[in-house]
Amino acid sequence: MKPSSPRRILQSGLILASTALLVSACAHVKQDEFEAEIEQVRQEIRDGDAAVEARLGTRIDEVDARLNALESDLMALRDEFEVTVERMETALRFNTPVHFDFDDDRVRNQDRPVLERFAAVVSEHYRGATITVEGFTDPSGPAEYNLRLGQRRADNVRSFLQAEGLSSDQLRAVSYGEASDRQIVPGAAGPGSEGWQNRRVALVIDFGPDSGERPVASRPDSSR
Repeated sequence: MKPSSPRRILQSGLILASTALLVSACAHVKQDEFEAEIEQVRQEIRDGDAAVEARLGTRIDEVDARLNALESDLMALRDEFEVTVERMETALRFNTPVHFDFDDDRVRNQDRPVLERFAAVVSEHYRGATITVEGFTDPSGPAEYNLRLGQRRADNVRSFLQAEGLSSDQLRAVSYGEASDRQIVPGAAGPGSEGWQNRRVALVIDFGPDSGERPVASRPDSSR
């Protein structure tokens, strides 16, 4: 076999060296592209995080604004109408100064403003909530009759709230009658003005899956 000439050996060496340099250059280019891709992904993540933070911040601001508005409305109810609020597990009970004359189920003219304001608060802040009107009586007369009288009172207030724009689907009316554990002044009863504190309704805003206790109301009947 004829030995390779020095010239051929030199040419082969140059080809190998050039190939190595080319491969190295390609590898370097691919590494740069990879790093660029990684940096792009990182930037997209940073941009996404910033967008999420911005949306979250906006949402928090909206919630804060709604809470402030709700607090303002509740304070107005308290200051203007002496409404007190009881917080339950998934509901708020509004003890409103809505009372009734002895053996009467009609909503009095002087009680209409507080019911109008209550309906406005519900429309603004609790559109999806269930509203339960709880009717009560004083302990004068038979308990069965008082249960029905309390139901008529609750029904009339429910109708008033519906006329103020609340949906019939979100309104319930129940009666506790003369329930002793719910009397404001235990044992106080008419006729006359005595026991007026017990002849009332309470309004419950239920924003949970269930509105808790559901007393069975008797069927309405005519007044005695």
